[in-house]
Amino acid sequence: MECLRSGDDRRRERRTSSDDVQSFEKEHAMSVHYLLAAADAYSMSAGRLGSTAAALTGLIGVVAGGLVLARGGRNGAVVALVAGLVGMAVGGLVAATADDGLGTGNGLGGAIVAVGVGLISAALGGLGLVRARRTG
Repeated sequence: MECLRSGDDRRRERRTSSDDVQSFEKEHAMSVHYLLAAADAYSMSAGRLGSTAAALTGLIGVVAGGLVLARGGRNGAVVALVAGLVGMAVGGLVAATADDGLGTGNGLGGAIVAVGVGLISAALGGLGLVRARRTG
């Protein structure tokens, strides 16, 4: 019976522990690749950093504009207007220079948020300036 077996069958039966180690390494090499990709998802790229800074600048302007509307004052309105314009400009710059679409790590999503928040801040600052001019 032994002579009827081909060479391939004999090789299949002779699995060694080194074959197990190689298959284990192949399986876990894929998981390391996925871990490295996940680490890149949480790193701060230049686009993400710029859009975050622009969104925070716009948010500061929204807070200043809200305080101006609640309490009055010309200086806070100017702060809100300038912060909104800076947030929109930097957010627009990041959006214009983003290579790919949303979810690629270029900061496009944050840039869109920064433009929206900057627009709200500029509107509140402009409204505050109009109110400050009327009241004298």
